[in-house]
Amino acid sequence: MVGASFLQLNKVRDACADFLKTRFHPQNVLGIRHFADTLGCTQLVTSADRYIHQYFSKVAFADEFLALNFDELVDIIHRDELNVPSEEYIFEACMKWVKSDQEKRAGYLPNILASIRLPLLSPQFLADNVATEELIRTSHKCRDLLDEARDFHLMPERRALVSASRTRPRCCDYVVGQIFAVGGLTKNGESVSTVEIYDPVTKEWKMGEAMSMLRSRVGVAVMDGKLYAFGGFNGTERLSTVEVYDPVQKKWKQGKTMRCKRSAVGVAALDELVYVCGGYDGVTSLSTVECYSPKTDSWTTVAPMMKYRSAGGVAALGGFVYALGGHDGLSIFDSVERYDVSTNTWTKVRSMLNRRCRLGVATLGGKLYACGGYDGSCFLRSVEVYIPEKDQWQLVAPMNVKRSRVALAANMGKLWAIGGYDGESNLSTVEVYDPKTDTWTFVSPMRHHGGGVGAGVIPNMVK
Repeated sequence: MVGASFLQLNKVRDACADFLKTRFHPQNVLGIRHFADTLGCTQLVTSADRYIHQYFSKVAFADEFLALNFDELVDIIHRDELNVPSEEYIFEACMKWVKSDQEKRAGYLPNILASIRLPLLSPQFLADNVATEELIRTSHKCRDLLDEARDFHLMPERRALVSASRTRPRCCDYVVGQIFAVGGLTKNGESVSTVEIYDPVTKEWKMGEAMSMLRSRVGVAVMDGKLYAFGGFNGTERLSTVEVYDPVQKKWKQGKTMRCKRSAVGVAALDELVYVCGGYDGVTSLSTVECYSPKTDSWTTVAPMMKYRSAGGVAALGGFVYALGGHDGLSIFDSVERYDVSTNTWTKVRSMLNRRCRLGVATLGGKLYACGGYDGSCFLRSVEVYIPEKDQWQLVAPMNVKRSRVALAANMGKLWAIGGYDGESNLSTVEVYDPKTDTWTFVSPMRHHGGGVGAGVIPNMVK
């Protein structure tokens, strides 16, 4: 690659870069990135950055990470795109970096802490892990940052005074994983337990392990590399049962049952918890919200939504849980509300441009997308995007096909609209939205589903 770069043999250089991409590993990716940067090979630098972002929690404990200089460390930990379950991983990685050469690096700690988003750490972690660090306790600047983070939790009314760079949740757009289409319907409208998996490498769907129960209108979330299927409808009754898929063991097991039966339910994973919002219990649309902790395997009830929402869309963005559209049995909504975890309250935000139930919702690039659905008279192919900084919705390119009951998933920097119902038949087709070109393109259809699936992306694991 050095020789090809020197001789300006760009095709040879690019072939070398493609080879190196296949050899990325948490132990070598920082070295490859540095090498690519010295040669000015931007495509390899970009690919290395994406790998670092997706697998930061493993990269951060490699020897190469400890060998970074101060400027390189801060450049990485500053990034919004780091994919971490919580800010704790970044704090612990930085403390390990400092302590690996404490005599030379302790003086950098105030500047490092300023790049860590301390207010996003839990009050318990701040008290038990941050405040007890001797290097932090003996530095005025470090203690000031710690006090700011504590005040963020103790005095919500002063949060606007804290720098946005320290309170903005991280958002990894470019996770590469396998898309799981879970449950749903046959062409004839019967509930199924079938699971199909889309592999971005082969660009084909393959069969996965089926769930133990039939589930259509099921809620799906992914957390810590496991996929959860919540509630749904088995063709006879609404379900409160939960199943969990472990991709390592390739097995489903029974999870802790919800307190309520729920089909047409919206779910979102945020900060090591899964929020299960609204739905239909067989009698009425629901406003109640349950919160599941995989760590403690327990359910708690949090504040109910402002509206009863069945067949709405739910997604996490910027540290909030958003609930969009849906219906209460009488009216279909364009309204949107969001849940603030720190205050346990729901607040109304800007309504969508269209009324939608049975819509697909996903987040990508720090924005919230609402896709397809049904407005009470028409099946929709329109798509709109919410920009939280502006509190504004705007239309983007419509899908090629009308889709209600559509599942929407973000993967590889794109949105995948999976299945649905066009007003006449259940759909097995899939199309992909590229935000860079504002276009939708068909990809391989599902083989064994007729729409109405739940969808989740399990990130590829480091080999």
